[in-house]
Amino acid sequence: MDGMMSRGAGLAAPLVSVDDLNVRFVTREATVHAVNGVTFSVQPGEVLCILGESGSGKSVTLRALMRLLPPGRARVSGTMRVAGQDVLALRGRALRELRGGLAAMIFQEPMTALDPVYTVGAQIIETVRTHLGGSHAAARARALELFELVKIPSPERRLDAYPHELSGGLRQRAMIAMALSCGPRLLLADEPTTALDATVQVQVLILLRRLQKELGMTTIFVTHDLGVASEIADRIAVMYAGRIVEEGPVARVLANPQHPYTQGLLASTVHGQSRGRDIVAIPGSPPDLRRLPPGCSFGPRCPVSMAACRDGFPAARVPEPGRMARCLRVTDMADTF
Repeated sequence: MDGMMSRGAGLAAPLVSVDDLNVRFVTREATVHAVNGVTFSVQPGEVLCILGESGSGKSVTLRALMRLLPPGRARVSGTMRVAGQDVLALRGRALRELRGGLAAMIFQEPMTALDPVYTVGAQIIETVRTHLGGSHAAARARALELFELVKIPSPERRLDAYPHELSGGLRQRAMIAMALSCGPRLLLADEPTTALDATVQVQVLILLRRLQKELGMTTIFVTHDLGVASEIADRIAVMYAGRIVEEGPVARVLANPQHPYTQGLLASTVHGQSRGRDIVAIPGSPPDLRRLPPGCSFGPRCPVSMAACRDGFPAARVPEPGRMARCLRVTDMADTF
């Protein structure tokens, strides 16, 4: 039910549809329940922002969509479809075409995502030739065009630079250029501005939003920053302990959060706060994903928790059209009729 409002939001079929996604990391010592029954969908051209604290399952969800989780340790179940294709059923060439062709990913730290022994230009050229074919000269021309698109100064010289020769902001722009190199319909961005200073962060956000609008890309953007979410997203999905606990249009969620966790996130940031008002931190710590508490995962930290919260994880409730929250204190529209 989590994703029902996004599926009904438009007439077009969603480009991304995730239903009951579960990810477990199994070791000899324990099983980590990283993602637990996540359901959502994203319409063509829409920007969905997945928001939550570190360890809430945001990045794991994105990596599951790209089939980048280690197959030996990760147990993935549920359904994931991108452009109608069953992601978990893809093999060989079809899987390679998903990665880079149909969908592309911008990672959090470009210094570890880019290969240090090749120039950034060589890495983009290889990507273009792998997915689109053509000559080396044509692929280099494409790489140069992309560097100009993402506003890298002196693009021809920077094509022949190694990752360590570029600043953090330029590396991230090169990473964005590589992600865009084959014209993906879906862009996954995993906290792409976290490692950058504030000024560069704003520049990269403006760049990503401009490119998304110009190219019409569907985008899933992962962040823990409410300010980033408010700037770039159309819709927001709030994750806690591997579950989506609230979802809806970004302006409505930030103006009138329904779930106590979302309310706590807003109260614990300076974004939108009045001068002189104290910042209220969420008490306690996120739960151990090896031993999730019974019932609502946020219950032990929730200021309005009640005994019924421990009986089972709350079902999705719809407080208003296009919104969802998993909390017993949220009034479901169905209850008002």
